[in-house]
Parts: sequence; structure tokens; C-alpha cells
Amino acid sequence: MSEHNHNHNHSHEHIHVQTSKNLIWSIGINVIIVIFEIIFGLLSRSFALITDALHNLTDVGSMILSLWGEKLADKPQTEKKTYGYKRAEILIAFVNGGVLLGVVGIVLVEAGIRLFKPEPVSGMMMMIVAGVALLGNGLATYLLQKGADKNLNLKSAWLHSLQDALFSLAVIIGAGVIYFTSWNWVDPVASIVISIFILKEIFSILLEAINMLMDSVPADIDFAKVKTALLEMSGIKVVNDLHIWQTGSENRFLSVHVEIENMENEKRTDLIAKIQQNMLANFKIGHTTVQMISVTEDEKAKLNCEHCN
Repeated sequence: MSEHNHNHNHSHEHIHVQTSKNLIWSIGINVIIVIFEIIFGLLSRSFALITDALHNLTDVGSMILSLWGEKLADKPQTEKKTYGYKRAEILIAFVNGGVLLGVVGIVLVEAGIRLFKPEPVSGMMMMIVAGVALLGNGLATYLLQKGADKNLNLKSAWLHSLQDALFSLAVIIGAGVIYFTSWNWVDPVASIVISIFILKEIFSILLEAINMLMDSVPADIDFAKVKTALLEMSGIKVVNDLHIWQTGSENRFLSVHVEIENMENEKRTDLIAKIQQNMLANFKIGHTTVQMISVTEDEKAKLNCEHCN
């Protein structure tokens, strides 16, 4: 007997709509920042402002990809794509992480060059422009933060925006120090420090995306504890072929083959319901598929499990 439960949360649709709106607002804010920083970066001959504008331009692209990912995630499943487009979130987060890794690498190289060959710029104009950019990036980061802890795709877009906010802050601090002390090396040093901090977050997102693509057990789930929880349930004698994976941040799946005591159909149905409730309540697994067979049925069928665990 096989059963499958679906944990449908009606609020998910509202969350996706709000997420899309926040992404659109963030894209608009970043486009304005890019134009603003390029114009005044050229006027002040500030390489830092132009570089910051390029960061924002990269983020516009990543946010557009993230918005596209949210739209794809809402598309229904088909006979060809039985999971729908849920994995689009993972693929886009992986691409975003890779792009961000490349951008940070370029920033580190350029910062190293500027560290040894600093160029004089207009410190006051840098502070004013970077201050406006910081406000815009801060607003965009705030908008994207809502839901970023539950959505890998949104998390990568939020990280892009956070990086820009931190770089804008670094430009302000660097510009202030340059204005009052003429220590031009402060700006590239700040960029290097922030880049190292961001690298840690990038690798975290890339690792999480790779694990999802490999159908790994979600990081916050202990495989052994799930198996133990099943074995401790009354009526279950053996647990085999247990698999736990996820197709997106909000979609977790479990499939399992359980050997049970001989019991009536009504009790079997109750046991399936209890398994589903247990997995949802204790491990946040909303899609549970159970293959159930009694001791007597197993002896008659003589099933051969080639990849049981």
C-alpha cells in the first residue's frame, strides 16, 4: 500500500506575490543607483564609485534572474516535469553565487592594484554619492530580507544587495578618511576586508545549492533520527529504502519502505496517517510517500531490495 500526503499552505501564494513585488522594487532602486553612481563617479574621477556601480549592475541582473525563478516556481507540474519548476530556485541561486564569486574576485584584484597605486579622488563627492547609494541599497536589502531565510533563490539576491550596501558603507568610510587624511589606501583595504567576509557567505550558498542538486538530505535533518522515529512507531518492524531530499527551500520529500506487523486495513490507514503527521511535525517534511507491506505479505512477495538503507 502506498500513500502520499501534500502539505499545501495557502499562504505560499501570497508569499510568492510579495516576494516578486519586493524584487521588482529592488531592481528599480538598483537601476537608479547604477545611473547615479556612474554619472558622479565620472565627474569625481572616483574608481570606487564606478566599481560600486558595476556591483549594482551585476545585482540588477541577479535580481532579474531571481524574479524569473520565482515566476517559474509558481508554474504547475506537468506530465514531463512532475516536480514542476521548483528546482529553478536552486539553479538560479547556483548561477548567482558563481557570478558573485567572479565579481568578488575581480574586486580583490582591482583593490590589490589600487592598494599599491592609489589615485587621488574627490573625497567629499564620494561620501555624498556613496551615502545616497547606501540608503538605496539598505532599502533594497530590507525588502529582500523578508523570506530570504526560507528561500535559497531570494537569499542569493539578498546577499548581492547586502554586498552592495556594505561596499557603499566602505566607500563612505574610505572617502571620509581620504578627505581628512589623504590616506588613499584605506578604500582598497576596506574593499578587501568586506570581500573576504562575503566569500564565506557565497560558498555557503553554493554548497547548499549543490547539496540540493545532488538530492542530499537537508542540512537540518538527521537521517538517523528520522529512521529511529519511524522504527519507534507502534506496528513498524523494519524500515528500508529511506530517502529524504528537497526540490527547493520549501519543498521536502520522503519516500520509505516499511515492514509492519500483520494488521487490519483500518489500522494500516491510521499508521500511514501517523507517519505523515510525525514527519511533518518533527522534521517539516510535507511530502511523504510510504510503501507498506506486512510480514506475511513480505514472505509471499519475496521482495528484493537492491538499494535499501
